[in-house]
Amino acid sequence: MGNKRTFLIGILGVSLFVLSSIVGGLLIEGYSITGQYISESYAIDTQYGVALRTFGYIPSGILLTIFGLLGAKHFQPSVLTKVGFYGLALFYGLGTVAVGVFPCDNGCNKEFIDPSISQVIHNLAGFLTYVFVPISIIVIGVGLRQFPNYTRLSLQAIAYGAMSILFVFLLLSDTNSAYLGLRQRMVEAVFITWIITCAIEIKNKVPAGRKE
Repeated sequence: MGNKRTFLIGILGVSLFVLSSIVGGLLIEGYSITGQYISESYAIDTQYGVALRTFGYIPSGILLTIFGLLGAKHFQPSVLTKVGFYGLALFYGLGTVAVGVFPCDNGCNKEFIDPSISQVIHNLAGFLTYVFVPISIIVIGVGLRQFPNYTRLSLQAIAYGAMSILFVFLLLSDTNSAYLGLRQRMVEAVFITWIITCAIEIKNKVPAGRKE
């Protein structure tokens, strides 16, 4: 698949995610972007939850999965790079699909009292996303280090991965924080920034066999 098409898939994937998170918050009266999870805007009992999941988060996750699977093919062969991109596809792409298919209970049931099966799967998918996506990004960066032409992208990946680990720690260390929503959005912002950075790199990459 061409560089431009892969670029567009990645950009459309993150755009759908960002748009859904913004619109979802605006549709709920009194919703706090700083204090509430993104998932609370499309929880199982919200008025527009089905629409947000069906036309926003699930398509976004599918596109991000495709981007992750295609991403490694645009760089020199490297086991670590492939593992990293496949991890991105699995834990961010399919993870986003999973939390869309299995929304959380009302208020995302932070106390985890008598949770539904959907809530359990939602929490597990979210936990795996926040643990393994930062690792996947770092693995991509380490894999790219052996190629001199990707030195900058490698450093960016490692920096974004390390930064997201810090933000994930802040998010998970205090689930009763008044800034829970802000902390989650900081994590997501780093993930999205990395995908955009990587997509732009792929778009600007000179196809094999063609001189710059």
